[in-house]
Amino acid sequence: MEKNQLSKKANLLHLSSLKLAERMRNGNFKSLYHGRGIEFSGVREYLPDDDVRSIDWNVTARMGKPFVKIFEEEHELDIFLVIDKSVSMSNGTGLQSRLEAAIECASLLTLASLHNNCPVGAVTFDGKINFFCEPKAGRNHAMLVLSKIEKEFDKKTNGSALNNALQGAEKILKKSSLIMILSDFRTTGWEKPFSHLCKKNDVIAVRIQDPLDEALPLVGSVPFVDPETHFHTTLPTFSSKFANAWKRDNDMRLHRWEEEVIRHGGIPLILNTSNEPASQLIKFFSIREKS
Repeated sequence: MEKNQLSKKANLLHLSSLKLAERMRNGNFKSLYHGRGIEFSGVREYLPDDDVRSIDWNVTARMGKPFVKIFEEEHELDIFLVIDKSVSMSNGTGLQSRLEAAIECASLLTLASLHNNCPVGAVTFDGKINFFCEPKAGRNHAMLVLSKIEKEFDKKTNGSALNNALQGAEKILKKSSLIMILSDFRTTGWEKPFSHLCKKNDVIAVRIQDPLDEALPLVGSVPFVDPETHFHTTLPTFSSKFANAWKRDNDMRLHRWEEEVIRHGGIPLILNTSNEPASQLIKFFSIREKS
């Protein structure tokens, strides 16, 4: 990409992230947290007008007189990004590839977190974990996360380490966080660690879709190869029966995926490579703000 194109893209990202940050801030992030906007900060002696339900009975028993718990409102929310860079993310026929869409989404969310003074962390992976950092606040850390998000690897490892990435996130996150998973979810074994994460965090599963997932162009019998397994086959794209089966299979897989995400306590979001990532994210958070 030429220098002027890069400059224009960076400016658009900046402006879009400001709007995204506003949408997230108006919902105060905690609209996603179902009332978990306060955290325990200590105890003090009981006063006559205090609610008896706030008494800390363990401290009261030790001290011989009543003490109550003190809670403070959380002023920041940790953001954690899980970014899939596996081989299957590299394809796409929309405005960009799945991977490019995921990277742009992650970059927007990182910049929005910076605008809102929220700590941000991330993990990137293909067949193995490539980068992992816990959420931290500050411009320098946000710039580090951005550089790792956008870094391309000369040689990709086949497969998907999504389950390992989710397990690692569960171990590293010390407080309730907003977790955004950006992936095509073309793997297995992610459901169990996903379910564990949803118990203490708000987890948004972002599935990156492409127009090819729903329909193939009518170009006759075309040879296809799986980039990871190298399995070869020929598909009759001209056949209406095949086209209907292809669409039906995609609809079924999407429906099953959404059900799994919701069943485990997550929030499903489908992003399409044929639309701008920024507008789709802003629309999603705007809806969440009103709900």
